[in-house]
Amino acid sequence: DQAFVDAYTEGLQEVLANSQQETDIAYVAKRSGISLDKLQQFFEKFAQTEKVITLFSMGVNQSSQGVNKANSIINCHLLTGKIGKLGAAPFSMTGQPNAMGGREVGGLANMLAAHMDLDNPLHQKIVQTFWDSPFIATQAGLKAVDLFRAVEAGKIKAIWIMATNPVVSLPDADQVKRALEKCELVVVSDICADTDTTAYADVLLPALGWGEKDGTVTNSERRISRQRAFLPAPGEAKADWWSVSQVAKKLGFKGFDFNSAVDIFNEHAALSAQDNADIEAREQTDTFRYFNLKGLMNLSTAEYDALQPVQWPVWDKKQDAKAVQQLFGKGQFSHKNAKAKLIATVAINPVHAISEDYPLILNTGRIRDQWHTMTRTGLSPNLTSHRAEPFCEIHPSDALKFGVRDQGLVEVRSKWGSCVLRVTFS
Repeated sequence: DQAFVDAYTEGLQEVLANSQQETDIAYVAKRSGISLDKLQQFFEKFAQTEKVITLFSMGVNQSSQGVNKANSIINCHLLTGKIGKLGAAPFSMTGQPNAMGGREVGGLANMLAAHMDLDNPLHQKIVQTFWDSPFIATQAGLKAVDLFRAVEAGKIKAIWIMATNPVVSLPDADQVKRALEKCELVVVSDICADTDTTAYADVLLPALGWGEKDGTVTNSERRISRQRAFLPAPGEAKADWWSVSQVAKKLGFKGFDFNSAVDIFNEHAALSAQDNADIEAREQTDTFRYFNLKGLMNLSTAEYDALQPVQWPVWDKKQDAKAVQQLFGKGQFSHKNAKAKLIATVAINPVHAISEDYPLILNTGRIRDQWHTMTRTGLSPNLTSHRAEPFCEIHPSDALKFGVRDQGLVEVRSKWGSCVLRVTFS
């Protein structure tokens, strides 16, 4: 859609310059293993259909080329104008029900709270001033895998693990075990006393489960919903925010005098609105951000308890809910000039990922009835009836090549370790 590209995007020439090889459909067919006829048919259907939603999940995101894959999907929608209107969008199906909410509050090592950019000096200043902090992070922290490497190297001497089970969930589990064994202080907050990770805890804190928590969650359509506890807190279990606040105060940090979930939310809403310009003034300032909860600031306990599901941005308490159902209408993207940026990507040849010793690529997956590395679901006989044991799903052609039989056992080896699994043909 040349008119859309010209009016609402920038970066097309860089994308084309980086994608000369990929523009040959025969080359793409060979690389992808999809027949030329089927690929041509797919391209034609995508081009001829006015409204397309591309749903992509963790198989795209959680891989060595996850960022390039996501950017490529977004590029396709920008190039064809299939974005910013009802029924047309790239849509990431995240792996957790509150993944959007976690990002909103800065729950990643490469971003600030309230959707602000860690490498943006203006955003750094906004957050530092708001929190009245003597320091502010100016570069990304360590991602999960890098974090545990740093722990093993002795660069990190204390670690606090919440709501996750990295000894099982992270790649190279033996390295994670070595890191936790070496770490001087390991604190784990969990609702389960016995997991593969709690076994390494010097301090084990009882946390709240889903039905015991009070707060908000945000789904992938930016809808904030109140989560109200329907079970009392068992024993000495406490909310994570309470634990963090208590430790922070003991360490002498200011600004952690929270007494309830509404206190947390009010600070969150106020930060989102801090130095956040009106959308009409976006081209005259660098401070416009779509994530804005100005209309939800200073809620009373009663107002917070009665909060109904609402999509952000919430510029005003009385705004029409339909006004923000669809963002990016008429091009109004998040950058100062309201244009979207096409990002140049290059497909990495998978041949580099295999060798004579390791001729296959292994993907991990999820099964229907288990959750959170089975710490919370593994004791249920009913859930185990779906899949009673681990399995290796393999294509019949590869199985024939390596002498593997359906429903037989196979030893899968990599440079990190090995396991024996039941075979199932895909």
